Amino acid sequence: MIFKNKSAIVTGGTRGIGKAIVLMLAREGANVAFTYLKSSADALVLVKETESFGVKCFALQIDVRDFDKAKELIEKAKQEFGGLDILINNAGITRDKALMMMTKEDWHEVIDTNLNGMFNLTRNAIITFLKQKSGSIVNVSSVSGIIGLARQTNYASSKAGIIGFTKALAREVAPYNIKVNAVAPGFIETDMISGLKEEFKKEIVKRIPLARFGRVNDVAETVKFLLSDKSSFVTGQTIIIDGGLSIQ
Repeated sequence: MIFKNKSAIVTGGTRGIGKAIVLMLAREGANVAFTYLKSSADALVLVKETESFGVKCFALQIDVRDFDKAKELIEKAKQEFGGLDILINNAGITRDKALMMMTKEDWHEVIDTNLNGMFNLTRNAIITFLKQKSGSIVNVSSVSGIIGLARQTNYASSKAGIIGFTKALAREVAPYNIKVNAVAPGFIETDMISGLKEEFKKEIVKRIPLARFGRVNDVAETVKFLLSDKSSFVTGQTIIIDGGLSIQ
């Protein structure tokens, strides 16, 4: 178990990529706290599943846009686990539509959740990491933030911002033995994909050189690499997990 006695926070942990990361961390021995926004029932089920690996776990219902709630989460994790070693900024939303139809609320909700939410958690966690001169952060960006996807100007902007944030912070905290990296998933089999029309899904797959959608564990295993000692000389990087969609 490569993360035994480590403690982690995952935002947006009850579904999809976030859930896969929570379970990966638990399997590898880490104590895990995760956030959720709506479903207390799903959170409770995941807490029990996570604890079945013999680790500590708790869930906190917070909106990552709330700076003070983010601080509360960090402090609770330190209190419950005795410290904090890992932060995964995964929480995110979409409000996809053509720019000419996009409202200012569509824009601000996505930026506030995806980009400002990451700031809120990282700003509150970084003090602990700096004091202990260790820590690892992985931010979940998107292939949309790299190549841009139509009808996602808000989402692409937020995810591109995450990549810039990752690079700048990695330079800033490297002297303190803190790693900061990002992953940029493409089309991954989640609730979002399952809700698409079959014909549209077929068209997407045609654009992916590996001819399939990604799986949540494809992302979780990449995150595991970035958190492990195997990537001890990797920081400030964004690893694309898209089956070749963004090949230039």
